[in-house]
Amino acid sequence: MEPLERYRPLIDDFEAFTAACERPLPSAVRVNSIKATPAQVERAFDDADIGYETADWAEGIYRLETSSPGTLWPSVHGWIHGQEEVSSLPAKVLDPQPGERVWDAAAAPGSKATQLSAQMDDRGLVVANDNNLGRLSALRFNAERLGVTNMAVTNQDARNFSLKRFGEGGTDDRRVDAFDRALVDAPCSCEGTIRKNPDTFDEWSLGHVESVAGIQQGILRRAVQATRPGGRVVYSTCTFAPEENERVLDQVLDKENCRVVDQEIPLEHAPGVTEFEDEEFDPSVEKAARIYPHHNDTGGFFCATLEVGQ
Repeated sequence: MEPLERYRPLIDDFEAFTAACERPLPSAVRVNSIKATPAQVERAFDDADIGYETADWAEGIYRLETSSPGTLWPSVHGWIHGQEEVSSLPAKVLDPQPGERVWDAAAAPGSKATQLSAQMDDRGLVVANDNNLGRLSALRFNAERLGVTNMAVTNQDARNFSLKRFGEGGTDDRRVDAFDRALVDAPCSCEGTIRKNPDTFDEWSLGHVESVAGIQQGILRRAVQATRPGGRVVYSTCTFAPEENERVLDQVLDKENCRVVDQEIPLEHAPGVTEFEDEEFDPSVEKAARIYPHHNDTGGFFCATLEVGQ
């Protein structure tokens, strides 16, 4: 837990924060609206005598009194999907509409990509990409179990994602405008998963934080380039490090035609930070949301929304 000390100046109640980080994470699921309704799922829980609590910030998200939601029959049949509560936030903020073209840049194992499809009523197109071929099998399995049919799965480095197979793009790096919206739930140092993975900090290093931040910047820049003018890009991580959050936004704002915009966050949160240690960031990154474990009894998370310029 020692690396968390560097965030003491950023957090309102640091003792409550560290105490929350030491508690186990509640088990959560979301309803897959392609196959079931919240009412149907609640009846299934009641019939199986499974205790549950409804999340007060979003319909169709439940905390369960079980540590193995994936073994329940509603999960096996695709009615529900095990997903950490705060992990459902980015897709809700992105708010994709039926018929749109949406890119999930780092999609495996598919929790957020399948959530996007459900929010779109399984209409339009979700391009679910991941550069890790081994993880794509889990993405495909989840998409099939949940009844998703509007998804195309790709295996590319998102920083150099090619749109030619979708009838877009050229031979240079000019904007190609293939997508209406994009989600970059970026690979990160995973500090915010400490409640689920107590060994998160065993091999933590600032060098790794700096290294992954470069990858995040590349992916987010490509997402902005690939999204139409006026389109939205949601950037999220499960880490606390400003190097991976506000600094990434600051650098992308400097290099791409986009701006950070206000977003609807129905969870208790803190604003993005505009300075950390010896760095200052663009004032607009304050519109981002930092969600700490003690705020809502969830994991740690960061979420920001960008609008692509004309």
